Amino acid sequence: MTIQRIEPGTRSTPAVIHNGTVYLSGQVGDPEGDIQAQTRDVLAKIEVLLEKAGSSKEHLLMATVWLADMSDFASMNEVWNAWVIPGMPPARCCGEAKLARAALKVEIMIVAAVA
Repeated sequence: MTIQRIEPGTRSTPAVIHNGTVYLSGQVGDPEGDIQAQTRDVLAKIEVLLEKAGSSKEHLLMATVWLADMSDFASMNEVWNAWVIPGMPPARCCGEAKLARAALKVEIMIVAAVA
């Protein structure tokens, strides 16, 4: 069994590859931004990690979206919908959660196939 960890840290690893699947840790954006700015930041980080793992947003399998406030759902979805490739959205769930810092508005976890 081969497990590849991309840029492992002390507490967690941003991306782990196993059996042709890449698992991304939850990504957050710049806490200074509004929900749309934070969502754009998160999605940009996801694209970079997917590329490092030999994948891309064309290979998304699953997304888990955590919002600090569900009233931001529509605004987050505006950015998400513009980012996802038409006809290729992943399975997705979205919930409300208390995030690690009060200024954070969104955290997204991704599972994707390695290209």
